[in-house]
Amino acid sequence: MNFFSFSRAASVADALRDAGAGAKFVAGGTTLVDLMKLDVETPAVVIDINRLPLAEVGPAPEGGLRIGALARNSDVAHHPAVVRDYPVLAEALLSGASAQLRNMATTGGNLVQRTRCVYFRDTASACNKRVPGSGCAAIGGYNRNLAIVGTSEHCIASHPSDQNVALTALEATVQITGARGDRSVPIGEFYLLPGDTPERETVLEPGEMITSVTLPPPAPGARSTYLKLRDRASYEFALASAAVVATVTNGTLERVRIAMGGIGTKPWRNRDAELALEGKRVSAERFAAAAQIILSGVKPQPGNAFKVELGKRCLVHALKLVTAEA
Repeated sequence: MNFFSFSRAASVADALRDAGAGAKFVAGGTTLVDLMKLDVETPAVVIDINRLPLAEVGPAPEGGLRIGALARNSDVAHHPAVVRDYPVLAEALLSGASAQLRNMATTGGNLVQRTRCVYFRDTASACNKRVPGSGCAAIGGYNRNLAIVGTSEHCIASHPSDQNVALTALEATVQITGARGDRSVPIGEFYLLPGDTPERETVLEPGEMITSVTLPPPAPGARSTYLKLRDRASYEFALASAAVVATVTNGTLERVRIAMGGIGTKPWRNRDAELALEGKRVSAERFAAAAQIILSGVKPQPGNAFKVELGKRCLVHALKLVTAEA
């Protein structure tokens, strides 16, 4: 049994005062508690932040929408402003986990959700993400659900979230606070590639806390969708997914934002794929060309090589869905 101290923060200042190396914040606990049971996470300090005033979803001062870090996934998915202006996010959230988990899981917790690689969750296995320098048992092992892009010789673990794929397509910004003050980080810069340091997944420093996520105002006339391909219809992680936000005028794609999940070590976006579509007429051939670009540089394992074709088909179909009535 691993002993730890537990406290309930009454304010953000309380939470930050107790935070530091070896400390973890807990809200819904849908990831942290599981990993503590498995001895994958062994924090010395656990800080309950559920009492903090960070659950509001409402207009951002600069326009768009601000989602508090403690907003529950189910509340965000059904919020009228999200359903109306950011349907890709509502669809992504409702495709994740189960209704019970969505009622507990939070926006901030989802942002730092850990991989579901079986070797990461098994302390008897080699995993550079869990124990740096121990090796990666997934390379040459069971890797059907793991990444084919953004990998390194040290880690091929896939990013597990649906929410964060949609947030990437929406070009969200993550608000962070810590002992050194506040900062805002575009979600495209929030996640790190594994490289030589797969144990470091985000730009968060020890003791820092996510306080909110801001979505920019929706682009005029934009339509969006989230398509998730998986082994079963619910309570399953993506083998490949695509979040698409597009504005189409008279059959021409004026603006396109694409992010993919299930295939990458982080939510996967490639601006070149978007530029290949912008200013072009809607066509299946151009969709296929964009899919080829976003899946360039893939490094599949024998167990997940099928994801190359699956990912392409996923994106092409998502683009067809979002442009069907434009």
